[in-house]
Amino acid sequence: MILKMAKIAIAGPKGLLQDVLALLQELNTFQIEPCTAGIMEKVDEGSIRRFLIDESSLAERLYLENIRAGIDELFSYLPQLPFRTSYIAPLAIIDVIAKALPRHIATSKELRAHGEELQKELAGLRQHALFLDTLVPLLAVDGQAKELDFIGLEIKNASVIEHLRGLLSSLTDNRFELASTASPDNKTVVLITIDQSLSEKVRTALGSEHIPELEFPSSLSGLSLPAKIAYARKRLADLSSEIKGIDDQLRVFASRWLPIYQKVLDWVNDRVVLLKATASVFETRMCFFVHGWMPAADVAGVRKKLGQAFTGKVVLEEKEVREEDLDLVPVALRNPPYFQPFEIFARLLPLPKYSSFDPTLFIGIFFPVFTGMILGDAGYGMILMAASLFAARGFRKNNNIRDAARILFVSSIHTTLFGILYGEYFGDLGHLLFGLEPVWLERRTSILPMLYLAVTVGAFHVLLGLVLGLVSACRKKAKAGIACKILNLLAVVGIIAIVVSLFDIFPDLLTRPVIIAVLLLLPFLVFTGGLLGPLELIKNIGSIISYARIMAIGLTSVFLAYVANAFAGMTGNIVVGIIVAILLHAVNMVLGVFSPAIHTLRLHYVEFFSKFLEQGGKRFEPFKKTVKGE
Repeated sequence: MILKMAKIAIAGPKGLLQDVLALLQELNTFQIEPCTAGIMEKVDEGSIRRFLIDESSLAERLYLENIRAGIDELFSYLPQLPFRTSYIAPLAIIDVIAKALPRHIATSKELRAHGEELQKELAGLRQHALFLDTLVPLLAVDGQAKELDFIGLEIKNASVIEHLRGLLSSLTDNRFELASTASPDNKTVVLITIDQSLSEKVRTALGSEHIPELEFPSSLSGLSLPAKIAYARKRLADLSSEIKGIDDQLRVFASRWLPIYQKVLDWVNDRVVLLKATASVFETRMCFFVHGWMPAADVAGVRKKLGQAFTGKVVLEEKEVREEDLDLVPVALRNPPYFQPFEIFARLLPLPKYSSFDPTLFIGIFFPVFTGMILGDAGYGMILMAASLFAARGFRKNNNIRDAARILFVSSIHTTLFGILYGEYFGDLGHLLFGLEPVWLERRTSILPMLYLAVTVGAFHVLLGLVLGLVSACRKKAKAGIACKILNLLAVVGIIAIVVSLFDIFPDLLTRPVIIAVLLLLPFLVFTGGLLGPLELIKNIGSIISYARIMAIGLTSVFLAYVANAFAGMTGNIVVGIIVAILLHAVNMVLGVFSPAIHTLRLHYVEFFSKFLEQGGKRFEPFKKTVKGE
């Protein structure tokens, strides 16, 4: 439900402003309104103005914002570790922190930058080390010969090797060795062993054939291939050790200073928010005025705390919420425990306006009922009830899954109850095994009664939406809207009465007067609502008919359950029959969860909420501390 909000004005001596704001920040129940509505009602406009921030407050704000920016930068260089809560009073050490912060930033930044450079070198060297390690078995004993040179290649197509052999044979008079193997990344690594006197000639020829030699980092230049392998291995070990040392330094620094800096940052954030709040305060020569909104239930408590803290020097006055204020009133939703899980559906919609209604209440009432009407099988309901209890227990820490499990539990109860009324227990299995009979009606053979029931439910739901829309229009005192909604409501009721009279429920004598009354209402609908008035009437009738889907989707579930049992009996084997029945019933249950949920939500979002729900409300955001309880 939407909490009732109170329009509040707080006034007191200018010297107490910071203390008053600090108390309001601590109470976490007052939202400051920056506009002037409601303050200048009894005060001459020339005698009130925006609160002028003095130079010391402005300097303090700039000083604190610089500290905050510095701490944020410092945190970007430090590892995010779990840390204890510090109990140091930030105000007592703020100047010390301001002096130490640049030094800590410089040190952490330097360590982080050096570590990142080493990481880049390590990543590059690891790629080349994979290649070099692949060459180690190919070097064999000749790898130590000083008069030999080694050329390493990495090629994508192994068919190039034969062409390479021919090229090397003509260049070296067959004085070469060529070995190849697969690399870890599925490429082919080739090692060419030749006399050092021929190496330049071979490298030039390979370049002209677009077969480049693998390039190594500059740190490996000038080394022979065996020396490159040895250096790469040693350098990898050294880099890992250096990086670990830097990480250890940053970790030790973070564990020592993070709690202190986090405590200071929380205090700075709260203080800056408080200083910024003065921009929404107004003043006269002697007093300050701050106004805004709070839940009406909290007014008495806040007034009492202000009186105790400032011995009557600060006054809280509750003002009338006028029609022009309705678009400014912030919205806070608070529902009883039963309805809270259904907020997961309400959150899919924009926040309602203060003059409208919280959709959670209506979803919580009608969603389980519609779901039960559609699925309506006691056997399915019991299984879904057990599944919901298991999910709620197994996913206690996941709010969304826990809420979904609670919704499923409530819906499964309604499914079981409607299953008893329909006489359905896994389709007709309850009738076949236990002789269960419908308490009310059997859906499979009562298609028209189910259709009438669905449309009747739709008529009630839509009429409720129209009544709520009328109430919402009355709250806003929109005369044209009120008239149009009353006429629309009467026209819908009249059309329903005409349809019902066809079933001999009402006397025939009333049919003609009702038809005449509906026809007379149409011109007034055009007059109050324009051309959209009659169109809205047609839309409302269409919305009622749309509820026939409750019957149609329910029948689909019924027939699929009966088919599952029929197939099981046709198999001729009890084991196979049970397996077939379980599989088909499982599919039906899955469809019976998702399909009713989707269509039920559609009935709410499209057919029901469109009649009264006004979206676009402002969220209630009370003036509060960054860390609650600090």
